Amino acid sequence: MAKNRQYIRNKGENPGYRGNPNAEGQNPDQDDDETLVDIVEVKENAQDFFDKNQKTIVGVLAAAVIVAGLFLAYKYGYQAPKEKASMEAIHKAEFQFKQDSFALALTNPGEGYEGFLDIIDNYSGTPVANLANYYAGISYLNLGNYDVAIDFLNDYSANDDITPITKNGSIGDANAELGNMDAAKASYQKAANSDNAFLTPYYLNKLAILSMSLNDNSTALSSFERIKKDYPQSAEAKDAAKYIPLLGK
Repeated sequence: MAKNRQYIRNKGENPGYRGNPNAEGQNPDQDDDETLVDIVEVKENAQDFFDKNQKTIVGVLAAAVIVAGLFLAYKYGYQAPKEKASMEAIHKAEFQFKQDSFALALTNPGEGYEGFLDIIDNYSGTPVANLANYYAGISYLNLGNYDVAIDFLNDYSANDDITPITKNGSIGDANAELGNMDAAKASYQKAANSDNAFLTPYYLNKLAILSMSLNDNSTALSSFERIKKDYPQSAEAKDAAKYIPLLGK
């Protein structure tokens, strides 16, 4: 058995060192200072562990394979076709939306196609269903159903550079129509916390005008000043130039 053991030298010992040669009766192979690693014993213990637990190990591996297979089947056998179908379904509703036919876009865009509401229900979990929440929110906002508009817009997960701004701005518009001015102000602030040459000054201006109505001249002034400084070519810069002298007094 000794030939299968490897000797691990203590730190500071010279190669070939096997303990104190002057120690009386010392057995070099059994020195108390030696650290021995029995390779055969380690291998036998590992094999014994596997033998005792092989059903569990094989079961775990099989479960992992099954989970991976189910994921791939779901992704490519169910989710991918579902996403493709959803993209084909929404184009008629988008057409009606662009024509400002918001009621038709929501429920009956024509030619047998589904409206935004059916798309949300029938293709849940797809990016198209998520986008339909945004369209539905804007549609209800334009139809004057402000509470419903806020619900759909809150259900929309924005993941681009533009719609996070318009989502928050539209929630602000809906709250303003409902008389929830503090909530509207908070939403306009979120929309204005951006850097878009067209949308940012637009919502900064809305924030400033609303803040003046709430006697928050400090927020109004800082919003107008940002328009003047960062977006001097915007349409809102004229309002900023008009109000800054009044608010700065």
